[in-house]
Amino acid sequence: MPHVRVAANQRTLETQLTGQAGAESKPFFWLGDTAWELFHRLNREEAIEYLDTRKAQGFNVIQAVALAEFDGLRKPNAYGDLPLVELDPNRLDVTPGNNPKDGAEYDYWDHVDFVIKAAAERGLYIGLLPTWGDKVAHLWGDGPIVFDEKNARACAKTIAERYKNKPNVLWILGGDRPAKYKGNDGKEYDDRPIWRAMAGGIQEAYGEQEVFITYHPWGGENSTTQYIHNEPWLDMNSFQSGHGSREARAWDWVERDLKMTPPKPSLDMEPCYEDHPVNPWDGKWTRQRGYFTAYDVRARIWRGVLAGGCGVTYGHHFIWQFCDPAKQPPINNGDTIIHWRQALKAPAANQLVHLVKLMEYAPFAQLKADNSIILSNNPAEWDKHQQAMLAEDGSFAMVYLPENQAITVDLKKIAGGQKRVQWYDPRTGKTVVAKQQKTQTFTPPKMGRDWVLVVEGAAKKGKS
Repeated sequence: MPHVRVAANQRTLETQLTGQAGAESKPFFWLGDTAWELFHRLNREEAIEYLDTRKAQGFNVIQAVALAEFDGLRKPNAYGDLPLVELDPNRLDVTPGNNPKDGAEYDYWDHVDFVIKAAAERGLYIGLLPTWGDKVAHLWGDGPIVFDEKNARACAKTIAERYKNKPNVLWILGGDRPAKYKGNDGKEYDDRPIWRAMAGGIQEAYGEQEVFITYHPWGGENSTTQYIHNEPWLDMNSFQSGHGSREARAWDWVERDLKMTPPKPSLDMEPCYEDHPVNPWDGKWTRQRGYFTAYDVRARIWRGVLAGGCGVTYGHHFIWQFCDPAKQPPINNGDTIIHWRQALKAPAANQLVHLVKLMEYAPFAQLKADNSIILSNNPAEWDKHQQAMLAEDGSFAMVYLPENQAITVDLKKIAGGQKRVQWYDPRTGKTVVAKQQKTQTFTPPKMGRDWVLVVEGAAKKGKS
């Protein structure tokens, strides 16, 4: 598999095969899935079932955690194995051999090896978190806190030595925790030295090889740009617009991140999870407040991407935890429980491939957010706001409309005389010729709440 790296424009990602003279780089649109408990809770057969499904649905990055969130240091994995000896990050619990039929041989890290290899065989990258953030930060979580600067570097180096020759491994630090914060004890903490040491350990293991490292922060308006943007090891900024409200304006946060210097790509690494109860933490959740739907997911994700995100990570509330009520209680379930196998086929999980296909068809590396092409009123309200992108050469433009209403666009900004204007259905990927209601004004088809208007100029020669 080719390595993932930041493109020359510093806004998008690309892939390139290493060790091949003159190897051509290709744009890479990150469509991730949060499978945080993948290594910890699934056995080999279940992991294959999960990976096969996500591959068929168009995903290309699977985000999973080595030292997992749910008491991952003290609760064994599906084979009864723990990752560390006596909670010591300097002592990975490894045994000779890796025969899965021999429990004495097949250890925790053999299972991680298997899943990473299985992902590579399916063309999937693993966004690998060495640890969830509760093993570092003085905040919520099972923990225990086991990392300091010294052992963080050593542990990360040991894990990275194991996977440095696996080009499908992308490194993600953080694990839902800020780098600088006020702890549960009221004290101020700065964990940047620990994360810096962990990144250093990974880089030391790779030596001269290219390595991609990013960070997964906590939710809301928080972003890596606020505390670690200038860290030389950080290749890509990220934020998690999260599950606290439908009103989260991911598109504004992408725009904020892309204004930073030096420029770095940005994406929403954890938008609202499909079927997640909306803000279940305030003690006031009711079914009227409800769950995030496939529409909520599309409306958040499409606008974040069209604001300039280099990709996005989808998530389902009952996938990240691999919910199986027969084995463990669900987390923040409201009054609905969905087995992870059923959740695999949730509507939005099957719909985001159409976002990928459009981005692969478009001149992705040339696209920039540009709402100036919208001439009609573009409401500021979160549920009505439209988001547009325009190619630098004017050959291609698209606008996501969260509500079914007419829109007027500036066709003069699109290169060439004759334009091809179509409506793209984010639910099905089907296109409908867009008929002008009046000059430069177009009305979406009646069926469906949200639509994407796609305008191609003479310079864009492609397929329907």
